[in-house]
Amino acid sequence: MSRHLEEAGAVSIFTDFLNSHSATFERAHSPGHFTGSAWLVSADSARVLLMHHRKLDRWLQPGGHADGDTDLARVALREAQEETGVIDLRIEGGIFDIDRHRIPARAKEPEHWHYDVRYVLRAGADDRFVINEESRALAWRPVVDVAADSSFDASLRRMARKWLARDGLSV
Repeated sequence: MSRHLEEAGAVSIFTDFLNSHSATFERAHSPGHFTGSAWLVSADSARVLLMHHRKLDRWLQPGGHADGDTDLARVALREAQEETGVIDLRIEGGIFDIDRHRIPARAKEPEHWHYDVRYVLRAGADDRFVINEESRALAWRPVVDVAADSSFDASLRRMARKWLARDGLSV
């Protein structure tokens, strides 16, 4: 992340939140909590696996709540496996991206912040997926298309641009 100087403010916000309370990795921490997500790329690096989130009704990367686990890379891996069914995933490198976003209030849950820490996960040769109850659909999308498509969430487009930039490519 040091290559992305524009993220220094976000890093400071995340650090302050981390140091604000001992329960920041717990879902019950009502102001917000840490989550772990996966930028899940194909073996050839050209595609990313996205899920159409059932509750939020939009395309997102796989991920979920830390539920007390402070190893957010492990959280991202666990959530990607549960939400996609893709086998033989491997974590590549350290933190790839961070994003703080509001989660709207729902039945028994007040509005709160997710402090999402994202990691690159790479699929092996077998990139078949299985849709679970958390999503309406899963789809492999060309990274270059995600970067250019304004219908996708801004943070997805940012991650796609970062992914392309690592090879000196741009949209």
